[in-house]
Amino acid sequence: MESANVARKALACVRIFNGAVGLFAPARMAASLGSAPGEDRRFGYPARMFGIRTLVLGTDLLLLKAGDPAARRMLRQAVLIHATDTAAAAYAGARGELQGKAAKFTVAISALNTVLAVVSLVTTKPRG
Repeated sequence: MESANVARKALACVRIFNGAVGLFAPARMAASLGSAPGEDRRFGYPARMFGIRTLVLGTDLLLLKAGDPAARRMLRQAVLIHATDTAAAAYAGARGELQGKAAKFTVAISALNTVLAVVSLVTTKPRG
C-alpha cells in the first residue's frame, strides 16, 4: 500500500477513535487531559462538539479514494486542522491550561496527526 494511503488511513483511525471518545465518553477525555471525572461538567459540551467534528472528518478520510477530486483539498484542510491543534495544545501547556503529562501527550498526538496529514498530502498525486 502506498505511503499516502497508509498515512491517511492511520490519521482517519486516530480521528475516529478520538472523536468517539469525545462524543460518547467526555468524562474519559477530561480525565486524560488531567481533570478529575465530574470536576467540571461543562467540559461535556465542547468535547461532544469536538467529537462529532472529528468523527466526521475521520470517516471522510477513511472513505476517501485516491483519485477523488476532493482528496488534496481535504488533505490540505487536515494539515491546517492538525497544525492548529498542535499549536493550541502547546499554547495551553505553556499557559498552564494543560498540566505536565496531559500537555505533552496532547502536543504529541496533535503533532503526530500533523505529520500524518503532511505525509498523506505530499505523497498524494495531483489529479489530472
